[in-house]
Amino acid sequence: MDNICHTLVGAALAESGLKRRTALGTATLMIAANFPDIDVIAVPLGHSLGFRRGMTHGLPALVILPFVLTGLMLLWHRLRGRGVPDPAPRALLFLSAIGILTHPILDWMNTYGMRWLMPLDPSWSYADTLFIVDPWILLALGWGVWLSRRRQRHGLQVFSMLPARVAIILVVLYVAAMGIITVHARTVAVASLRQRGITPDALVLDPVFADGTRRRVIYRWNDAYHVAWMRVLPVAAMGEPTVAIPLNQGHPAVAPAAATAAGREYLSWSRLPYYVIEEAPGTTWVSMGDARYTLNARSSWAAVRIPVARPATTARTGPP
Repeated sequence: MDNICHTLVGAALAESGLKRRTALGTATLMIAANFPDIDVIAVPLGHSLGFRRGMTHGLPALVILPFVLTGLMLLWHRLRGRGVPDPAPRALLFLSAIGILTHPILDWMNTYGMRWLMPLDPSWSYADTLFIVDPWILLALGWGVWLSRRRQRHGLQVFSMLPARVAIILVVLYVAAMGIITVHARTVAVASLRQRGITPDALVLDPVFADGTRRRVIYRWNDAYHVAWMRVLPVAAMGEPTVAIPLNQGHPAVAPAAATAAGREYLSWSRLPYYVIEEAPGTTWVSMGDARYTLNARSSWAAVRIPVARPATTARTGPP
């Protein structure tokens, strides 16, 4: 999920009453809810998305990172926390663990997925439940945090935690409902494709921004990705595919491109990879795209373009 959502989750947990456990409680929860994303520092160092949601998101990191964040919060208090009561280390550790745990759970909900056992196992897992930016979650959490803080400013301490708690409950129920809809939509999609004589090699149901009643269906069949739209509610029905993207995986330039460092890193996270081939004098350009994020691998943030040198041909002159 986006970092505004993660931050609001931490803030809502704080306003629900958890911040009262210790000084620096609110800051700890809001930072913790974003803390696994420290792996973003790898991007300016030359890594692509292949490094994201890996080392800092897996279960081993979820054990280690709460201690790291607790130490950083205690260090900050020692250096700059003048006028702030001494925080309780055990409470900080508890809040750090809760906040950090919310991060990979929410990340797992979208089509980008999670690698829960990194670095022990690089396998991806996907819930395909939420669009990566969900406005309804943002609105619910934002409302809960705002109203709880407003009540505190007006001296209504007894009832100040209620809006944040209601917002959290609403979000949990909403996520559960979206999960049930996804499971139902997948069942309908598989049945619909079988009726058409199609057994897909891969199938992804992509949530739609701000509309939980629809899904974008991407399936692999006959060496191409096909894109169709599905209405889930009130009656589930899937339309005919509107786009077909050839994989081109059999082209002789694809294997050398995939063997490069850039190719290996791209394919380490790509779920629905395809290749666009462009010939140039002495070079074949291989653009790798992922059908979840782009239908045009020639120009996209979610694509990589790799040159592959073509073997030189020797011109023959005269008789053999």
